[in-house]
Order: sequence, then C-alpha cells, then structure tokens
Amino acid sequence: MLSKKRRRAEPPTIHPRNRYSEDPPDFALLASLYPSFQPFLLPSRRPGGRPTIDWTDFNATRELTRVLLLHDHGVHWWIPDGQLCPTVPNRSNYIHWLQDLLSSNVIPPIKNDDEKVRGFDIGTGANCIYPLLGASLLGWSFVGSDVTNIALEWARKNVQSNSHLTELIEIRNACDPSSSKNIEDGVMGEETPEGSMGNPSMGLGCCSELPVLAGVIKDGEKFDFCMCNPPFFESVEEAGLNPRTSCGGTYEEMVFPGGERAFITRIIEDSLQLKHSFRWFTSMVGRKASLKFLVSKLHEVGVSVVKTTEFVQGHTARWGLAWSFLSPAKKFIALQTPKKNHHSFMLEGLHRQVGAFQVLKSVESFFLAAGASCKSDLSSFSVNVSLMELTEGLQKNGSETSESTASPAESNNFQDPVKGLSFRVSVFQQVPGTLLVRGSLVDKEGSAGSFSLFFQQLEDSLKTEFLKSNTHRRT
Repeated sequence: MLSKKRRRAEPPTIHPRNRYSEDPPDFALLASLYPSFQPFLLPSRRPGGRPTIDWTDFNATRELTRVLLLHDHGVHWWIPDGQLCPTVPNRSNYIHWLQDLLSSNVIPPIKNDDEKVRGFDIGTGANCIYPLLGASLLGWSFVGSDVTNIALEWARKNVQSNSHLTELIEIRNACDPSSSKNIEDGVMGEETPEGSMGNPSMGLGCCSELPVLAGVIKDGEKFDFCMCNPPFFESVEEAGLNPRTSCGGTYEEMVFPGGERAFITRIIEDSLQLKHSFRWFTSMVGRKASLKFLVSKLHEVGVSVVKTTEFVQGHTARWGLAWSFLSPAKKFIALQTPKKNHHSFMLEGLHRQVGAFQVLKSVESFFLAAGASCKSDLSSFSVNVSLMELTEGLQKNGSETSESTASPAESNNFQDPVKGLSFRVSVFQQVPGTLLVRGSLVDKEGSAGSFSLFFQQLEDSLKTEFLKSNTHRRT
C-alpha cells in the first residue's frame, strides 16, 4: 500500500487567480518598503533562500497581514492583540472559489434590484478579512456578522479605515440585527475588554444562544452566498495543539461545543429555513473527516447540489464546502479540476455480499455506457479504460469540486470532446465492508483535468449504487 506521503505527492495547487500563485510574497521587498516589517525578518535556513518570519510570533504574522493588505490590495487594516489573524493568500483562495461558483451558473443568479454580488460573512471577526478582500478585489457588497463587542468594534474600524469600501460593507450584530448601523454612524455599544481564550464570556455583549443565520437575515433579504471560517475546535486545549503557527484567536473564534461539525451543522439547519434567501451556502472546513460527515448530512436534508474544494496554504489543509437548495441550471459542471494523475476513494459500509469483483464490473459498465473501451484484468482486479473519442461536460476554470445532483443516473453524461485519454482503475479489498478504488493515468501526457472529472463521476455513481442501496436494505 502506498504511504500517505506518496499518495499526496501531487497536492492541489493554489487558486490560479490568486495573485500569490505565481509570485509569492517577497518579504525582503516588503521590509524595504514598510520598515515596521523589518524587525520580524529572519534569514533563510537554506543558502541563498528568501528571508522568512517566525510563524509562531503573533506580532510577526499580524504585521505580515497588514503590509500584504496594504501593498497588494490598498486596504488599511489592524487588529488588537489576541484576535484571530488571517493569512491573506489562504483567504483569497476562498474568495476566488466563490467567484468560480457564481460564474459557473450551476445555480442561476438570484434576481436583485442591485446588480452587485452580495455576500454574507458569518462571524466576520475583528479582522473582517472576507468582506475587505471581496470588496477590494471584486467590488462585491457584504454583510459581516458577529456577536462580540470587540469583534463588532474592530470590524467597523477596519471598514471605516477604507473610505472606498464603506458603502459596500455593513457590520451587523447577529444578536440584534435591527440595531445595526451604517459605518458612518459609529460603533455600537461601549468598548469592552478583548475576548480571550481563557474566558469565553469576556467581550460577549449580547446573548448565550448564539444565532448563525436564522434571525440574523432580515425579511426579504437575498444573498448570492454566505461564507464562514467556523470555530474548528471543541475545547481550548485542542485549539492550542499546533505549535508551528500563531494566528491568535479568541475563545468565540476558535471554540464551539461539538467543534466545526456542530457549528456547520447549525448553518445547515438554518439553511433549511432560508432555502430561497441564498444562492449558495458555504463554509470552510478544517478536517477531511468532518467534510465527509457534513456532505452526508447535506444529502440527508435534500440539497440539490453539493460542491467541495481543498484550499492550499503551506502545511495547513483546509476544505471548502458549498451547497444549494435551488434547482441547478446545468447538471454536470465542476469549477477547476486539479491536475492530478492519481485519484482514489473509499467505499465503506458495504453489504457483506459486495466485493471487489462486483464493484469492478460496475466500473467497467459505467465507462462502457459512456462509449469507452474497457479491458478487465480479474487477476489484479483492475480495468484499463481508453477514451478515444468521448465527451466531457465538466471542465471549467476554478477549484477542485465534487457535485451531486438529484439525478445520479445521469452521472456519465459527457458533452465536450476529449481524445486519447487512457487510465487504469483498480479495486482493493481493505477490510470486510471496505474497498479502495484507485485510478491512475496510463498516458501522463493525457488530460489530467478530464481524468479527475471522470473519476469524480465514477465515485458518485458507485456510491449511489452500492452505498445508498445498502442503506435502503438496512432500513
């Protein structure tokens, strides 16, 4: 079995429209232009390498974020000690992925009086990073919500510091939406001490049952999307387990009973009440196991489309999750396909009568139905697939996504021509009831993007055939 390191030898790439994808920040240049950044520079450990910073130093990461926002985005920004400090390249990835979702027109636009794209940031924080990036990069309008006085105060200060963005961003008290004021009206409420990881009630100026979307969205409001960087952890102890970075963060920003699963489940529950108020509901996810759990949850509640992506930022893995209840305009569109030559997925919880042979025959049938030529090798439980003249309807620019629609039977409906694509699909028995399905390009010169899209459709088809039917048999 391949090691985890080898299986991830081809990680997803930073979003192609991210300004840092081709030109990472030059710390030496930034320090020469912004002297306040100079004291935080450290020499590279590699001869001739670029200088770096101490990523465990909150002051260093905060100053880096400040100068990147000012230098590359023309945004003036600051946060007090202890608040969550965002990384600009990673947060930009989320914004560009949302742009891909909207431009794909999988879900038709919601008719608004204002033609501007309108987003809602759940828990915008003192940093207000998503509204500031979305407004400065793309001219989008935002409502950013939060529940603590310190977050509301500093989010408003950050917007006020950028007069060219004030008309695009509203900061809203989630516990009292009706009392929200325009930026020029000033900060609501009295200044309170900063929130801290050690005291979850400090700075919480409104309520104990924290609202998420329901009760925060006003009657008649329509949004193109909501987004969220949720509290990833269940406890303060868990939140402090990563010694390699220091991004700060208050208790409310980092911790929620039940962790990210419980918080995003709250968003899902609220989305059921607001099906027609949002074109897309989205959230960042910190763990792949949580992603799988949440995707399953979304299928249970009957969404029309689910999409996922992986965000790249150094050694930190994050995923994006998006869903909608509105009817899709197009059935099979993925945004940007990752250029990977190998893919795999697990089929878990299979009926005891289902083995590698049955799954392999279904793989062969799937591609034969689409007009491909297949050659099975039962001794190695693999099938070689050749797409000499086939079609694909899944290729658009954006981020890695998976999509589920209401009609899984149509999952091999390709549309645009693809020629000369050959790959091998193998099925491995892991433990009783669990199979690993792995695919690899035979011709490395073939279209890795098309291969990724076809393999995603195969995964959807097999899970529909073997896992959903198995669930029905057991109930």
